[in-house]
Amino acid sequence: MTGIVVVSGNPRAGSRTSALAVAVGAAIAGRLGSPQPHVIEAGSLGPGLLVPGDEATAAAVAVLGEANLLVVATPTDKGSYTGVLKVLLGQLPARALAGKLAVPVVTAGVTTQATAAEALLRQLLVELGAIVVRPGLPVLESDLPESAAIAQKYAAALDW
Repeated sequence: MTGIVVVSGNPRAGSRTSALAVAVGAAIAGRLGSPQPHVIEAGSLGPGLLVPGDEATAAAVAVLGEANLLVVATPTDKGSYTGVLKVLLGQLPARALAGKLAVPVVTAGVTTQATAAEALLRQLLVELGAIVVRPGLPVLESDLPESAAIAQKYAAALDW
């Protein structure tokens, strides 16, 4: 088992959304006494996401399947999660996340966008079989400079 896996669905690796997701994963790992999370940057997989048999994509899918807990993050894109995240998660077989805990993390310009996209991401994760932690973490872009503090507060408030 891989333990905690952070998935950033931002098309740009190293984005502010990714930094928030990594901070959330690290804060949860610290609270649980787990090793630091493995990070998958969906945007780094590039066109290989669309190529059957792509080794990097297959490796990412394998890591997702071995995770105990997933932190899945995305910026809001057209009112939902990003296409690159959907394509990555679409590589998983039906119910591939059954029994795994998942934390949806969404960033957006306004609260209504963040909460709506978080609900859609939650629905996708449930469809894949995940046990989705409530509440998820919708975060406004204006608050992203405080990612570390937001992550620590969120992890501390989780009631397993």
